[in-house]
Amino acid sequence: MSTTQPWARTSAAPPLRVRDQARAAAVLIAFSAATASGLALALLVLMHLGPQG
Repeated sequence: MSTTQPWARTSAAPPLRVRDQARAAAVLIAFSAATASGLALALLVLMHLGPQG
């Protein structure tokens, strides 16, 4: 008796709960907002420090 089935499904992780998905989405939104705000602030500082011609 030989087994020819591959062992692809060893131990699948349980699906994320809705609250975990919501927390991950909130973290992503906060990171995106912080990054965009930081870049906007950096551009404003560069424009302020640029040539005053």
